[in-house]
This record gives sequence, structure tokens and C-alpha cells, in this order.
Amino acid sequence: MRRLWLIFAQAVTVALAVVWVLSTFKPEWLARPLATPIPPAPLPAPERGTAASAAPTPHGGLALAARLASPAVVSIAASKAPTRNSRGRNDFFDLFGPRGERGAQLGLGSGVIISADGVLLTNNHVVEGAADIEVQLSDGRQTRATLVGTDPETDVAVLKISLPNLPVIPLGDAKGLQVGDAVLAIGNPFNVGQTVTSGIVSALGRNQLGINVFENFIQTDAAINPGNSGGALVDERGRLVGINTAIFSRSGGSLGIGFAIPVDVARQVADALRQDGVVTRGWIGVQPRELTPELAEALKLGEVRGVLVGGVVAQAPAAQAGIKPGDVLMRIGEQAINSPAELLSTVAALKPRSQVSVAVQRDGRTLALPLTVAQRPRPQRDTGQE
Repeated sequence: MRRLWLIFAQAVTVALAVVWVLSTFKPEWLARPLATPIPPAPLPAPERGTAASAAPTPHGGLALAARLASPAVVSIAASKAPTRNSRGRNDFFDLFGPRGERGAQLGLGSGVIISADGVLLTNNHVVEGAADIEVQLSDGRQTRATLVGTDPETDVAVLKISLPNLPVIPLGDAKGLQVGDAVLAIGNPFNVGQTVTSGIVSALGRNQLGINVFENFIQTDAAINPGNSGGALVDERGRLVGINTAIFSRSGGSLGIGFAIPVDVARQVADALRQDGVVTRGWIGVQPRELTPELAEALKLGEVRGVLVGGVVAQAPAAQAGIKPGDVLMRIGEQAINSPAELLSTVAALKPRSQVSVAVQRDGRTLALPLTVAQRPRPQRDTGQE
């Protein structure tokens, strides 16, 4: 009896050991379904015409925006004679390369096709002084471009190519942009081929950077580099919102501070160049100075708001209207003037030969002077005249 009990105890011990080993290393061998699983009921088919019935797309968002916009962004090669460009500044690089002395070279930049008949937007500094301009599309086609016109004061140039079945980028609304909106920068940096980078709108209305005469830049942190000049800044729907033009850099590489010309400005310039071959702007011939509180106090001007007239061009509309150095220019027509940048843009928007009333303060009195607007002379950089 004792022997039988010993055998039983050993068998139980072995059985428990086996169960422990299986539960530790192969628990699925011990699992037993409690019931046969019931398959889920099929979902009802969506009604035709509803959003749910649409086939899902494998990619969306910025990938879709890049796919829509990229075919219309081209690479530009401009053969240039030796030049010396006086626009060089320590920290600003245009996206064609550092500004300064250049030998004979093949300049590289980017451009954007905005109409099916072959109209392209790019930067003036990409094609400035070029003897020959070659354009390469993203599909590999190459052709020579003709120069329609340039506007150095906004750094916009318009080219024309003749090829069938051209891709066209949809135009967006730069005025609807907000800080924080997602954007893409598309171009040909360093001639490595078409490249897409992403970022956000960092700031709007950037000016007084010393890059162009008329400045109203979109600032972005999307990585852009030399060669991106004239390329596309695109919103998340694939629409063109800006033309990339400059970066802030001490090394020539992207530091997350890039600038683009708003598409509405570029489009207005392009329309004028296509219709008239030149952009006409108003001009009155004054040299303005910022009226700081310290300067106003030193000149005993009180609380007046406006810009100080530092000089008047002889025989210019301002001189003929009686505006004198030392006057404070406060208003042009119905537009209040608070800075030289506002004066520049307000006067430029006036039509040549139109009549306007100018309000100035002189010796504590406010004067309303009638003035006939002239056409702004062809660009002479850094003149500081409005």
C-alpha cells in the first residue's frame, strides 16, 4: 500500500510539473475556446453620392500638394556675362547665389509655369544680364525661353516658352495666409534636381530688409537654398502663394529664414509686363526720413505722425506742389502715412498724371497741397526717393 501511494505521489508531481512547463512556455496548448466566435455582421453599403462612397486615396496632405504643384516648377539655366552687382549684403543671399562680383557663368535658378501658353514667373536676378535662357521641365523636356520683361524693384521677371501640354500651377491667395500655415518650397537647390521641403509661414509683411525696393515678403522656415530662386512657395492645397527670392544666411545655406514674394504682387507685375512691357508706378520726388519720437522732440514737432521730408528733387511733382525739406508729410489722398515704407507703397500705387492732395505740417500748421503724380523713373537702386 505504501508503495502504491508513493507511485501516485510521483505521478501527480510529474503531472503538475508538466502543466507548469506548458503553462509557462506553451500556454496556447492549454487554451480552450469557450464558444465558437460569431463573425461580425457586415456593414451596410454606403449610399451612392455620399463621402463614404468615395475611394480612399493612398496619400494626401502635403504629399498631394507636392504632386499637384511640382510638375509646373522648372529649372532655369541663364548664361551670363561677367558682371559686378552692387546689391551684395553681408547676411543676405539670393537663391541664385551670393550677390557680388561674378565671372562669366551658367547661372542656375528655378521658375513656375502659371499659364498653359507658357508664361513663367521667376526672379529678375536669375535672368538679369542673361544672353541665353534655357528651361528644363520636371518631365525632362528642355527648351529656350524668351524674356517678356523684368521689374527689378520687386525682383520679378516673366519668361515665355513654347511647348505643348504644359503643366500649370494653380494660383492661391497670399492675403489669406496666416502665421503657422503649412507651406512647401519647391525648386532646384544647388542644381541637385527638383526638391520639395516643408515648413510653416513664420511671418508676413516683412520689409525694410534691403533686398528689393518694394518689399512685402512672406517669411518661411521651409528649407530653401541657392538655386531655389524663382521657385514656388506652395500652400497645403498645392496652390502657388509666393515666389522664393532670398534667404538670410552668413554661410549661403538655409538657416530657417527664407523670403518669398507674395503671388498677388508677382501676378500684378506679370500682368503689367505682358500688357505694357513695363510696370508703371507713381512718383512725387521726395527723400523721406523715419520720424522717430526722439527726432520729433529734437525738432519740436510735437505729437505729429508722418514722415520727415529730408529732401525734394528739383522740378519733381513734390517741388512743384510746394513741399519743402523739413515738412512732415502726413497724408497722401485719404491714406495716412506713418513710415517711409508706407509712403513708398502709397505713392507707387498712384496712377501717373493723376491729381492728389498731400497733407503736410510746417511750422505747426497743416497744409493741403495739390499735386500731380509723375511716373516713377526706371529703377536706380538705393536712391531712397519716393
